[in-house]
Amino acid sequence: MTPNIALILGSFHKKRVERMLKKARRVAKELGLHIAQEVWVPGSMEKPLALKRVLASPHIAGAVVLGIIERGETKHGLVMAQSVIPLILQLQLDFMKPVGVGILGPEILDKQIDERLEAYAEKAVRAVKEMLELLE
Repeated sequence: MTPNIALILGSFHKKRVERMLKKARRVAKELGLHIAQEVWVPGSMEKPLALKRVLASPHIAGAVVLGIIERGETKHGLVMAQSVIPLILQLQLDFMKPVGVGILGPEILDKQIDERLEAYAEKAVRAVKEMLELLE
């Protein structure tokens, strides 16, 4: 049976995250994962709520969270990441379903983003696949 996964995507950097999405789709197909849901949210702060909702579904075996927390003029991105990442990890444990985190940053510079987009997306999908196999 092909495992169903969900993708949670931040739209704040939509054009760049769309590149991550394309890569995630290709890798999921290659690995035999079915993307049953794609959920776009405004930014990283909204990802935990959307993630909780998809993980609560008995039809979803795991999820991938994709996005970017870029370095800005203030420490807002760092504070955001320090809030969001622990929540994502806690949801993984609460639901006992793997979550691949493909969030670039925090503090990533604009010039560093494009070269990392596809690699982060691929690694996040592969992590979910490996964990699903481990948890079988």
